[in-house]
Amino acid sequence: MKLLCSPTSPYSSKVLMAAHYLELAVTEIRVDTNAGPAILVDNNPLGKIPTLLTDEGVSVFDSVAIMHYFGRLKNRKLYPSKNGKRTDAEILEALCDGICDCLLAIIYERRFRDEEKVHQPWIDRQWKKAVSGLNHISAHPPKIGRRLNGAHFALAATIGYLELRFKGQWEAEHPELTDWARKFEKKFPAYQELKPHG
Repeated sequence: MKLLCSPTSPYSSKVLMAAHYLELAVTEIRVDTNAGPAILVDNNPLGKIPTLLTDEGVSVFDSVAIMHYFGRLKNRKLYPSKNGKRTDAEILEALCDGICDCLLAIIYERRFRDEEKVHQPWIDRQWKKAVSGLNHISAHPPKIGRRLNGAHFALAATIGYLELRFKGQWEAEHPELTDWARKFEKKFPAYQELKPHG
């Protein structure tokens, strides 16, 4: 399998961590979404990453669909089998992805607009939503037990992205999350290699 991805993308990071955990052979193909390379737009009409190219020639996108695809490949080992716990994991993953959506909206607003056109109220709104999500997770951090699941990888990728793009802006208010990341890395030593970086 091949994964069209970027080293800075939290969604790519989540998927790569899950593949590593499940011992799936996945080859990274790094792409620049802004350049719109043919290999990406031909396989994902939205031109977004991550996009998985299966050995059977099927394109799977977005990150949640890829995670569930991985789970099915490995006898549903990526999410809890009990309905209640699985729902909890899926909700946490959705929350983490939503936080990353807000963080990326901030980055794009600053990166792709001329400085005088940057809309600070929009940035403030996105940051408020991200912080609200982080507050919720800090109050209810997921336990790291014998087995990891998709929500653990989503949260680890989110924290990694915060470390990469928003260093010094969130840690003091969320010591529970920095502590959680340390515990996660002990359980999953590949975290340093696979978290968002660039």
